[in-house]
Amino acid sequence: MNINVSRRGFLMGSAAGTAALLVGVNANGVLAAGSVAAATDLNPFVKIDADGTVTVIIKHFEMGQGTTTGLTTLVAEELDADWSTVQTAFAPADNERYSNLFFHAQGTGGSTSIANSFMQYREAGAAARDLLVRAAAQSWDVDASSIAVDNGILTSGGNSGHFGEFIAIAATLEAVEKPTVKTPDQFNLIGSDKLHRKDNSGKTNGTAMFAMDVNLPGMIYAAIMRSPKFGGTVVSFDDSAAKDVGGFIAAQVLPNKAGVVAFGKNTWAAFQSRDALSVQWDFSQAETRSTDTMIADHKALLDAPQFDANHEVPLASLEPVLARAAKTIDAEFTFPFLAHAPLESENCVIEPTKNGVRVHDGCQFPTFTRPMVAAALELDPSQVEIRTLYAGGSFGRRANATSDYNTEAAMAFAVSGRKVPVKLIWSREDDIRGGYYRPMSAHRAKIGLDADGKITGWDHRIAIKSIVKGTPFAGMVQGDIDPTSVEGVSESLYNVPNFGVGLSDFQTPVPINWWRSVGHTHTGFVMETLMDMLATETDQDPIEMRLAMLDPAGANQARMIEAIKQVREISGWKKGDKRGFASHFSFNTCVAVVADVTVEDTSVHVNKLFMAVECGVAVNPDVIRAQMEGGAGYALSAIFRNEITLTDGEVDQSNFPDYELLRNHEMPAIEVAIVQSNNAPTGVGEPGVPPTAPAVANAIFAKTGKRITDLPMTKAGFDFV
Repeated sequence: MNINVSRRGFLMGSAAGTAALLVGVNANGVLAAGSVAAATDLNPFVKIDADGTVTVIIKHFEMGQGTTTGLTTLVAEELDADWSTVQTAFAPADNERYSNLFFHAQGTGGSTSIANSFMQYREAGAAARDLLVRAAAQSWDVDASSIAVDNGILTSGGNSGHFGEFIAIAATLEAVEKPTVKTPDQFNLIGSDKLHRKDNSGKTNGTAMFAMDVNLPGMIYAAIMRSPKFGGTVVSFDDSAAKDVGGFIAAQVLPNKAGVVAFGKNTWAAFQSRDALSVQWDFSQAETRSTDTMIADHKALLDAPQFDANHEVPLASLEPVLARAAKTIDAEFTFPFLAHAPLESENCVIEPTKNGVRVHDGCQFPTFTRPMVAAALELDPSQVEIRTLYAGGSFGRRANATSDYNTEAAMAFAVSGRKVPVKLIWSREDDIRGGYYRPMSAHRAKIGLDADGKITGWDHRIAIKSIVKGTPFAGMVQGDIDPTSVEGVSESLYNVPNFGVGLSDFQTPVPINWWRSVGHTHTGFVMETLMDMLATETDQDPIEMRLAMLDPAGANQARMIEAIKQVREISGWKKGDKRGFASHFSFNTCVAVVADVTVEDTSVHVNKLFMAVECGVAVNPDVIRAQMEGGAGYALSAIFRNEITLTDGEVDQSNFPDYELLRNHEMPAIEVAIVQSNNAPTGVGEPGVPPTAPAVANAIFAKTGKRITDLPMTKAGFDFV
């Protein structure tokens, strides 16, 4: 048997010695059990030490979205463990053992953590419970059916013992392949509002470890001067002025010539040395356009889309249909580049090990980070160990296909001589000016109506740079269509006849990436604004019209109907309300929103949002509400004032004063209703974003009669107060 050294070290180091029971899945994908001492090839999700401590191995990293709490809840529920003592540990980098079942890669994203792991972790917990019960029955010489388990204690008659007392016997037993899991009526932890988050204490008292907190002996610090125009490369540099900076160590061109790295004895020295460099750039392959030109170029692509996203209804077939329409609704929308702006800027530490290197990072996609770092250092991926820590947000930033900041750190480590640990830190300005962005996009729609106001045809066109083409995610492309470009339009739940969707791929060196809720960030706004325009044009109640366009025989449509009805109830919506409504289906979750706003002249204040979410079984209701609230706040920042603009290819914004986040006094009251459901869990990290924006925009229209189609709303003259 052959076990990766770093993985074995992880298991040994996170156990109370070698006497620990491991429960998980073996190489054949079957539930199994064993001990650390036996060095099995087990993929553990549950580890129980001799003192009875239960540790849940978290395969999805924690960036604030609640995975450490959610996955632990699933195991603790089935194990009947003591919630207050259950601990967590992040899984080591191991694509085969800790793969995201939806991605077939080890990574966190797409609001899939609980949905992907719901049964996997529950069954691991149930299997562990079964093993301990059988072990106790053997130890006490009683029938297993007589044993009760509660809060980590097993009892039978006068016998009593904690989990750790039975791990030695349990490790010798064979785990059942398909353990019996609880039915919803038996849940004690799943669905409870009383569980404290597993990361609360550490993040409150300062003991939680983020990559930014890592400080290793002999470590040096690195900051990079990157091209001010995307796609520029280094011609030469002068570090004369940097040598006068206290703590300056050296400066080197990165191997890919994308920048010059300055090394310092501390963060400040690295930044000051970097800023003192004089660099000559080659901009021959760089982006040199300004924002206005790029918007015009997007709109030009709408005239003749490259691809039909709906092959059953090509755009050409809609021309005669729309020509015969009694009336048409026409609209054009534009959306800017947006930064992710996580509160912890990108950073990681790379240190040399006996067999290769160790990366300390809030690592979102180990499957990409390991080979990228390995390639930069000419190592085998097995020589790259990843120590995953907490991440201070991401919103998609850390999950880019090039593992950019990890690869930069590896290159910096390489040119430093590979002898001491190197800590690469991005400043806020680095990320705002030269990071990855939600792509700019443009939409154009023409909706044909007959004399009775019924839809006869819908021509919908989108121009946007593809997120996945030319990346390791290119396998997602379907017949030339990047699904992230059209999601939310092409998969709309509404029954729309003759629905054609055209797509054009915009080209630019500006690096783009998924941003919280990905394509739904713009498609949700467009679809729900158009639906509101349709309701206004046909004099229908916006909610009643949408309900009429949803088929209750469809599973997801029926879920959306429930969400819409619930938000109508909690908001007290009445026909003729001067409020805004929107609903959207994303990440297999249905969210409906009613927005109550006040508009005085050009000043807008969002008073309250009512949100209803149908996300299947609500594992952690408090986390779900927090994600809906956080998603709404994130959306409000973006729609009211956020944009990344370029002048001659260079980003105009630099930090929060000109890329302003939502302030506390601007956050509205939010009431979240969770639709009761026994469906399998679906995503909650992202679905709150898409419907919030159009609900607010529709509310502004209801108050003012002014339709907002270009974001941010400052373009329409509105201020957010």
